[in-house]
Amino acid sequence: MATKDPLSGHPGHLDAAQQSALEQFRKELLAEGLIPEDREAVAKRLGYDRYDDQTLLRFLRARKFDLPKSKIMWEGNEKWRKEFGTDEIAANGFHYPEQVEVNKYYPQFYHRTDRDGRPVYVEQLGYLDMNKIASLTTQDRQIRHLVHEYERFLKDRLPACSEKQGEIIETSCTIMDLNGAGISTFYRVKDYVSAASNIGQNHYPETMGFMFIINAPYLFSTIWSLIKPWLDEATVRKIHILGKGYKAELLKYIPETSLPTDLGGVCKCPGGCTTSDAGPWNPANL
Repeated sequence: MATKDPLSGHPGHLDAAQQSALEQFRKELLAEGLIPEDREAVAKRLGYDRYDDQTLLRFLRARKFDLPKSKIMWEGNEKWRKEFGTDEIAANGFHYPEQVEVNKYYPQFYHRTDRDGRPVYVEQLGYLDMNKIASLTTQDRQIRHLVHEYERFLKDRLPACSEKQGEIIETSCTIMDLNGAGISTFYRVKDYVSAASNIGQNHYPETMGFMFIINAPYLFSTIWSLIKPWLDEATVRKIHILGKGYKAELLKYIPETSLPTDLGGVCKCPGGCTTSDAGPWNPANL
């Protein structure tokens, strides 16, 4: 019995039905004006081609190659990007000078790569101080910064990681560190997490490879029962929940040189790992 290709549905791994679906998807999106005629000009302005096969395949995989459902998802994404101003953020960035201070009270950062060459993204909820954050920024600005980081992920981080790895890298490896966090911490940040999850799943689908929830506290199952409904089944299958003794399992996927010391690694970026933006996408700080 033939083993199913684990990369089925990805570029270079399409069967005849998937290739046909991709071609039909592009044809219908073009016919309905959901892909611009001046695609090259848009790509030049944004700094990357968000209408390439790789992107269309992410939306198709997210809806199991169901064309009507994939088209609805794509239409929703285009509407959101126009209303939110996402292409403007992609083209011109988002000025977020408060980032260094905000990261002291809710660290969220990309840091080097895992063993498969994927960017590692870290969030540390144990540091959360919503009062401090509220004095520094707004949730709207946090969300716009998040979208900016997603756009940089597609435009800069994935291409740089792909070049270094010598193969297409399409996903990230996420670490959610709950050291010092409790149920009350989750309730304080639930609105932001809900909004962020919605953006990730609906507008940047199929970009998470694995998520490791480490230092999961006692009664975390209560928090997890609240989070799970926001996530689709495919996402839930990618999430590994680990307790305090996470290091051995985490090191199977991420080398200790890619992990900051407070996550069990050996990396000590000058000025701190949370703001170093170290990785192949940042040659000045590899």
